[in-house]
Amino acid sequence: MPAATALVFRPATRADLPAVLALLADEERVVDPAGVEVTEAYERAFAAIEADPRNEMLVLVNGDDDGEGGTGTVVGCLQATYIPGLGKGGAERALIEAVRIRADRRDGGLGRALMEHAVSRARARGCALVQLTTDRSRADAHRFYTALGFARSHEGFKMAL
Repeated sequence: MPAATALVFRPATRADLPAVLALLADEERVVDPAGVEVTEAYERAFAAIEADPRNEMLVLVNGDDDGEGGTGTVVGCLQATYIPGLGKGGAERALIEAVRIRADRRDGGLGRALMEHAVSRARARGCALVQLTTDRSRADAHRFYTALGFARSHEGFKMAL
């Protein structure tokens, strides 16, 4: 029996950007990060996330990882934004977005582990709640978040600009 491969949760580095963009490019299939174009807009957005103490892009890496885009494979990601507010006694809230697990690695508990890690980080920061949105058409995602303990609480609206 092969040895278990290490799973590492950590903030994304610039070297992870193609792999993160590959995860975000297509939820239904594996996209090769080598074929992903990292545009100047992506570079600016990543630099802004990385520089902001209220934002983090987390990755889940399978395999040996040196934190510099080493031999491990990025198999999951999410972005957490910590929002100050006057509600909930002035406590921060965590907004989780862009949650992805590589298509060929789903249904093995990686998404649960990634979300539990993110919730733990929010709790450690003193956040009073964790919130997220998901597209109405993603029934599997709704079941997943409900199983993690998230409850439907609001009706959301968006405006494209």
